[in-house]
Amino acid sequence: MNLAIGSALASIGLTIPAVVAASVVLGLPLVLGLESKDMALLGLTFLVGSITLASGRTNVMQGAVHLVIFAAFLFLALVP
Repeated sequence: MNLAIGSALASIGLTIPAVVAASVVLGLPLVLGLESKDMALLGLTFLVGSITLASGRTNVMQGAVHLVIFAAFLFLALVP
């Protein structure tokens, strides 16, 4: 488990900032590869996650909302 968490942390904490810095230094455009529907789902996920974590306690309804967002992501990923 520590290897998986370390790999994710290295990828997020080192690779992405290095690519952003290289694109700024070289003056190249940075494309994240997210379409508008993906950006909307990402924003919705951040919003729902922050509401869930802000309360300090969760319930079945909040978990169901997260599962519905995940199901929508899977559907939109498989059906263009």
